[in-house]
Amino acid sequence: MKPPQLKTEVQEFKRLRILEEARELFFSQGYEATTLDAIAERLHVTKPFIYSYFKNKSEILNAICHVGISRSLESLDEALASGLPPREMLRLIIEQVTSIVIAHQKYIVVYLREEKNLERKEAKQLMTLRKEFSVRLAKLLEAGTKSGVFDVDDALLTAVSIGGMITWVATWFRPRGLWSQTEVNMHMIKKVERMVLARAPGRGGDE
Repeated sequence: MKPPQLKTEVQEFKRLRILEEARELFFSQGYEATTLDAIAERLHVTKPFIYSYFKNKSEILNAICHVGISRSLESLDEALASGLPPREMLRLIIEQVTSIVIAHQKYIVVYLREEKNLERKEAKQLMTLRKEFSVRLAKLLEAGTKSGVFDVDDALLTAVSIGGMITWVATWFRPRGLWSQTEVNMHMIKKVERMVLARAPGRGGDE
């Protein structure tokens, strides 16, 4: 008999493999055109095998859509707990979350394309997670504004804008494209800092 921990690890590996193959099919041919039979065929398993981990195709889509936001929230919380000054903390958040978006690019693109196919309850849960990300980021912007590091009128709206800008990277980044991941990370940091940093008196907005 397998030890409980090993059994859990094996189950998690199998579940992840289902998500990976489903992600590839949803990304390449769309959610509606993908069947559970097609996912099973790619995995060389039977459809009942998939049912032992997910009750239906919608549940698979929901799990795929959770990947980007759940990882981003984890990274955000780690940065917020780092004790860094507001500017360094914000830079860390932008760098790490942009890297997550790039690393899980297909998961996020599937979410952006197929959100309309989520069950209402599932879509609402994901929206709640996205809102939580914005609220936590907004608190950092508010704290930085109070300390004079940032100059933000509407912290929540600014946080939502930053989150949207980072998420959109998934739609245009190419691994062998014009810009490396490092270049994109630095670009996003500079763009966000232009949005939020307090400017010294007499300095132009473009400096």
